Amino acid sequence: MLTDLEKKIIAAIQDDIPITPRPYKVISDNIGISEADFLRTLQDLCNRGVIRRLGATLRHQKSGFEANAMTAWQVDESRVEEVGQKMASFREVSHCYRRNPSSRWPYNLYTMIHARDEATCVEIARSISQATAVTAYKLLFSRRELKKTSMEYFPNGNEDG
Repeated sequence: MLTDLEKKIIAAIQDDIPITPRPYKVISDNIGISEADFLRTLQDLCNRGVIRRLGATLRHQKSGFEANAMTAWQVDESRVEEVGQKMASFREVSHCYRRNPSSRWPYNLYTMIHARDEATCVEIARSISQATAVTAYKLLFSRRELKKTSMEYFPNGNEDG
């Protein structure tokens, strides 16, 4: 069971988080609690597994990037952690994650590369390949943006909606 406060906090973090030096202060003020209480409750929700991850969505067009490519990499499993860390360190990479490969699709590490144009995405992938000695990869360019929405568990901070 979740308390009313926990529901309010979950509802508050479902929307865009303010771009400010102290976003949780803004959110906690909006729901009428201290930032310390907000953070303590949020940490408790994470510790209990109620919240498993917080994610961010980069709206690349609004940030000046006209091209982006999901790049699928075939990386030896013994190197995934090391290679993933190196790939994620490239400033043009917004996210990097591992997925299980299949017999028809052998790629197990993915990076999202953002750039001004597709040619620059290709060059960035080449640089990543050289830096990591991973040569088996495919660039998958986005051709159109699909609707990006987050899950909504408590629309108004309660179970009734």
